[in-house]
Amino acid sequence: MVFSTELLIVLIVAAVISGIGWFKFLYFISVGYGFSVAGCGVALLVLFTPELSLDTVLLCSLLILYGCRLSGFLFFREIRSASYKKALPGLTKTSRPITVPFKFIIWVSVFILYVLQISPVFYRLYNISVAGGIQDDSMVKIDSLWAYIGACVMAIAILLESLADFQKSKAKKKNPGRFCDRGLYKIVRCPNYFGEILFWTGCFLSGIGALQNVWQWVIAAVGYVSIVYIMFGGARRLEIRQNKNYGSDPEYQKYVSKTPILLPLVPVYHLEHLTFLKG
Repeated sequence: MVFSTELLIVLIVAAVISGIGWFKFLYFISVGYGFSVAGCGVALLVLFTPELSLDTVLLCSLLILYGCRLSGFLFFREIRSASYKKALPGLTKTSRPITVPFKFIIWVSVFILYVLQISPVFYRLYNISVAGGIQDDSMVKIDSLWAYIGACVMAIAILLESLADFQKSKAKKKNPGRFCDRGLYKIVRCPNYFGEILFWTGCFLSGIGALQNVWQWVIAAVGYVSIVYIMFGGARRLEIRQNKNYGSDPEYQKYVSKTPILLPLVPVYHLEHLTFLKG
């Protein structure tokens, strides 16, 4: 079964929380994003309490931790950072007027996307609860192994994102007018976006052995591919903005010529020319 009462409840949770974007448009994809993921994690813990095991509790807890950390960081950065406040008008610029119908379309799109992203964890719990799960002991072990592998990748991603945000904040305090090329930024120019991709890769991996039919796989895959595409688009948009700010700096040109933009050790240095990427 693709749709269910439980899935409807999770969708409502994501819709209500992401609705903060009606207060400020950017919140649909920033503060509302993180808190929606966290809210979905809480909803899963409540909805599937009888079926919870160590691996599923761990996965839900990581969704909550990820979402709260991300939205908390974004919210406090908006309050404390003068340079970020100055950049906000550019971040909220759209190719279309921000009308009520346009806001509604964005709102529906994002809360559906957020549920698609967490769907591997949802279906792991749903299949155990409603469909009876996997009965064979050897298959249960394989199923749990992928859950723990996914959880480990997700935990590493949260640590990487936290470290990247800390290092950039520290560098900007020291020299607000200079690009950051310290710590993780020596390895990849967008380590926080890489951390996002890594986190959702872990979430997708956690669904192996739990997703039980083609539709569940399609839903999980659409969520994963969509967020990876969005992160590449975000990295492209950041590159365009940084080129405007630092393009005349010889040190910046040297930095971007030898440091991959998004994936460590993958020699892709520029995305600006890829106009099909939107972020």
